[in-house]
Amino acid sequence: MATRKVTLSLDSGALEFAERAAKAHGISVSSWLSKAARREAVRTGYTPQKPEPAAAESDEAERSAAEKDLRAQG
Repeated sequence: MATRKVTLSLDSGALEFAERAAKAHGISVSSWLSKAARREAVRTGYTPQKPEPAAAESDEAERSAAEKDLRAQG
């Protein structure tokens, strides 16, 4: 899934929780926050929409290119 760099403001307690949880799971704070946001959205009733065909094709092209690069590296 593509990522986008954003600037967020978090209260210090929430940031500390996120940092500790991310470290405990061996992942970056960004990854942990992405997963937490996704879980919370679903928990509170958000229903994801079907991706637009162009976006799905773009994601598939990105995945294919990354796989090709990895295979080329051995």
